[in-house]
Amino acid sequence: MAQPYSQTRKIDPTRGDTLADGSPNNGDRIEIGPTLLALREWEAAGLTAPNLEAMREYRWKRLTQHIVDRDYGGLLMFDPLNIRYATDSTNMQLWNTHNPFRAVLLCADGYMVIWDYKNSPFLTEFNHLVREQRSGADLFYFDRGDKVDIAADAFSKEVRDLINEHGGANNRLAVDKAMLNGIRALEAQGFQIMEGEEVTEKSRSIKGPDEILAMRCASHACEAAIQDMFEATKVGMSEDAIWAELHKANIKRGGEWIETRLLTTGPRTNPWFMECGPRELQNNEIVAFDTDLIGCYGMCVDISRTWWIGDKKPRPEMIYAMQHAHEHIMTNMDMMKPGLSLRDLTFKGHQLDDQYIKGQYGCRFHGVGLCDEWPLIAYKEGFVEGAFDYDLQPGMVLCAEALVSPEGGDFSIKLEDQVLVTEDGYENLTKYPFCPHLMGNT
Repeated sequence: MAQPYSQTRKIDPTRGDTLADGSPNNGDRIEIGPTLLALREWEAAGLTAPNLEAMREYRWKRLTQHIVDRDYGGLLMFDPLNIRYATDSTNMQLWNTHNPFRAVLLCADGYMVIWDYKNSPFLTEFNHLVREQRSGADLFYFDRGDKVDIAADAFSKEVRDLINEHGGANNRLAVDKAMLNGIRALEAQGFQIMEGEEVTEKSRSIKGPDEILAMRCASHACEAAIQDMFEATKVGMSEDAIWAELHKANIKRGGEWIETRLLTTGPRTNPWFMECGPRELQNNEIVAFDTDLIGCYGMCVDISRTWWIGDKKPRPEMIYAMQHAHEHIMTNMDMMKPGLSLRDLTFKGHQLDDQYIKGQYGCRFHGVGLCDEWPLIAYKEGFVEGAFDYDLQPGMVLCAEALVSPEGGDFSIKLEDQVLVTEDGYENLTKYPFCPHLMGNT
């Protein structure tokens, strides 16, 4: 018997008006979110979905408190990831990264306004914390040409009026990333431009309870996508074809995009940071990748694995490098606990063998949330005194990194796990196994 339309248009026909995360159970809805595939996988795994209303409230309160604590009149955001954090809304995210047409102003009293694409104000109507939808923040040359200054002047006057009404006329305005004409127009309105990235990065660094639930769900979906990629990987496949499997599996679960193209095979793994290309995987070679994946709920799941594909055993130096990389991230994450200085994460713990120093990764740890975030924990060779004089706090999530890349070698081992700082230590959120062949277990 055919189902009535009222049932078939639901995302999950077995549920009522809302999904487990509190969002509308309506396939025609405005906001994006996980697909039925992801929702059923999470349910089977016993995962609890986040409460999205509570998550949005937490982020809004946290940003507002950071504004008040710094005695700013408001925070003006252009970065698409900061806008996602503040509003939980998206609009052509990647296009927006190089054509900044969106902006959000959060005033010191919590009043929040978004400037969006002129034909899409409805994209934030699901979030009652966004009090107004406007347009006119598109201050880039492609869109405005030689009259961008006129648009910038009009936009800055709107900001001036809003700060007068909702920011106590406080001229200290934090701005994250603005076009040059925008900065000049705001300064002409009498604003003292303050460092907005410091506000947003510090705010985003401590995850609330529902953000952690969202990250657990996103991590599960990412690891399911990795497994799909692994099962599809075969000798003779191009790097691009293998990488495409991860994209496909991410999108079909409601994930969003992948920030990089870091999957390579065989000798192209060394030096690291070549991007995937047409090279075809050969028998008895390494596949190494870094997900850099923006998944469900916009959460970044940034983990790395290295696989051995073949019918022979890996060379002894490959097994040693893999075991060394594994020891590196496991020993270093064992240090993680509230109150530990970020400096200690640099100078203590496991140190790489001398033969791997030149090819080591750009950091030992980095924060993660909606993307790679503050803080960055350098290796001692790249440490800058005073750049990160802070301590770990509960709710931070860091990625523990290892790149073991022999100088002049023909392979690299890339490993990375995503780790939550808890009240009394840490929890490794990454469950995906390490290659048993490279670990020397087969």
